[in-house]
Amino acid sequence: MNRVTTSAFDLPDRLNRKADPTLIADDERHFAAIAESLEQSITDLSDRLDAERKAPGGKGRQAMDRDMEIHRLTARLRTLRRFGLDLCLGRMVGADAPEPVYVGRLGLTDSTGRRLLLDWRSPAAEPFFGATHANPMGLASRRRYRWTRGRIGDYWDEVFTSDGFEGHAALDDQSAFIASLGSHRSARMRDVLGTIQADQDAIIRAGSRGALVVDGGPGTGKTVVALHRSAYLLYSDPRLGHRRGGVLFVGPHQPYLAYVADVLPSLGEEGVQTCTLRDLVPEGAAAAIEADPDVARLKSSADLVKAIEPAVRFYENPPTTGMTVTTPWSDTWLSADDWAEAFQAPEPSTPHNEARDQIWEELLTILTDKHDDDEAPADLLRRSLLRNRELLTTFNRAWPLIEAADLVGDLWSVPAYLRLCAPWLGPDDVRKLQREDAQAWTVSDLPLLDAARQRLGDPEASRRKRRQEAALAAQRERMAQVVDNLIEADDDGEGLVTQLRREDLQRNLVDESELPTLTPDLLAGPFAHIVVDEAQELTDAEWQMLLLRCPSRSFTIVGDRAQARHGFTELWQERLERVGLDRIGLASLSVNYRTPEEVMAEAEPVIRAALPDANVPTSIRSSGVPVVHGSASELSSILDAWIAEHADGIACVIGDPTFRETSRVRSLTPELSKGLEFDLVVLIDPEKFGEGIEGAVDRYVAMTRATQRLVILTSS
Repeated sequence: MNRVTTSAFDLPDRLNRKADPTLIADDERHFAAIAESLEQSITDLSDRLDAERKAPGGKGRQAMDRDMEIHRLTARLRTLRRFGLDLCLGRMVGADAPEPVYVGRLGLTDSTGRRLLLDWRSPAAEPFFGATHANPMGLASRRRYRWTRGRIGDYWDEVFTSDGFEGHAALDDQSAFIASLGSHRSARMRDVLGTIQADQDAIIRAGSRGALVVDGGPGTGKTVVALHRSAYLLYSDPRLGHRRGGVLFVGPHQPYLAYVADVLPSLGEEGVQTCTLRDLVPEGAAAAIEADPDVARLKSSADLVKAIEPAVRFYENPPTTGMTVTTPWSDTWLSADDWAEAFQAPEPSTPHNEARDQIWEELLTILTDKHDDDEAPADLLRRSLLRNRELLTTFNRAWPLIEAADLVGDLWSVPAYLRLCAPWLGPDDVRKLQREDAQAWTVSDLPLLDAARQRLGDPEASRRKRRQEAALAAQRERMAQVVDNLIEADDDGEGLVTQLRREDLQRNLVDESELPTLTPDLLAGPFAHIVVDEAQELTDAEWQMLLLRCPSRSFTIVGDRAQARHGFTELWQERLERVGLDRIGLASLSVNYRTPEEVMAEAEPVIRAALPDANVPTSIRSSGVPVVHGSASELSSILDAWIAEHADGIACVIGDPTFRETSRVRSLTPELSKGLEFDLVVLIDPEKFGEGIEGAVDRYVAMTRATQRLVILTSS
């Protein structure tokens, strides 16, 4: 990186007054120091990263620590290279401390240890975001920068005491945040860290114990809070670090995840796992929407998820009669008590398929112990038992290896099995849940598939273990043969070659890196904390998927009851307690920063007609552009005119599946527009979105995606 040789400020002529040296000279000197420190930091980090990569990998914890350090250094280096001087968000001046304190995306010090940038997540940085005129939090003034291509195109000062006016502030009619709301949107969520508001920051910095519900209507910044809270908690709470499980961020759909993909990396956090509920199970990507609403209702209940436990236990029954196990050396009696003893070997929480291997090992031990050591060598006896077809057949019937898809598929195709596992279901319900293609998966099946996979464990792990053992045995056998050949060729039969007969040396000669492995499931958990956006849409059954992955019950739950497509008439606490959460806190966001007054005036009656008590937030700005109504035949001309008028920004057509999107105009369904925002939103036939609550919610959500202009077109 080159040191700063020109001004960090690139203010347009209309802001000449802000270019006064008395206002920005201190900043210029500080940015020069930041540039020098950044250059040195990048050099030092690059050297340390090279050294770590060249160091021996080690084993076990040592290898894990090395990988974590490489990941940490790489992430920090990437952030420093990505941002440069615009790591700095702004500065604050204390009422009792005249020296400005500069706040950044990361902390930064110079070679003498002087603090150049304070990490935004540190407690000392809280006033930069949280100070208000009602509660200045000890500040005299605050300055926020707007960066464009690495230089400051504007900045905003706020003064909290009379001392803050004296030659240190350039005041504006609008705050930095309000001014930023009018900027154009893009295909990715824009950077908003520098303009986090006090109500949002208070929630971001709340503790992680228990479940915190962040309730707010459209445009209140719920997604901003959810993302920044993820980064803040990883920084501030050592209980949530990657070694403790880390953080999982769950969004509503893939367009949403693509939209917010840049936010966490821009905050210096690249270790947060992000996904949708569909991503938690392999069948999710191709799963269809349940066509029958009655079937969807039945599967949405957490009770049906509980049917997985008896469904698995049905296949865990030790034989009640003994058997004779024949080997080349003798016949051995394996009694019903022996079977029962072996079946007690696994810990109660061991997944079924993993427990199977433990039971098998216990059976082999019981049978081996019944033989006299003089009758047969233990390794030969074990090899014989492993090949005993009658023993294997009996064991496979008593404790089979089970695939989750097969187990759940049997529930939908064998009525007697479903009645046994879910005895509370009536005959009509059992009949409704049966289907011709048992494994034609729907979204409503995913919680059951997930519960089955968690309870059963990975059947491939058992197969992989057997393949590993077979490969190890084959390697050792080959190694033993090589050793025998070397010793036979040794002239005196003594010395170093004969030491190869030592078992520990032979074991070290076996290359375990070549053994078959399985890619770990990064979404399997457990996680130390889970953040859920658009959480109002989750069914009780879907909540079980997340609870399985977070034993600590540490959640951030973000949503709006008025945007629940299937209705949400109860309180958050009632819903969450029912699904299994406790220690529930509630924080509300009531200010709509995104949606102009003109749009909300049209959207509010739409949702209140279906939900009179909907929590509709108050807009704090006006675009001056009224909502336009027209004919669907005008769509092309409206979009062409908007693109010609606006060189930047992004639009979205909602409700026309035939419209082909372009680089600047998206085409989405109402459901897939949730969580996103666009400069221009064009609705096509919104009255056809649906009836009842679902239709009203879809219309409300679609309308409130607009940050500047809303157009509503009808076909007739």
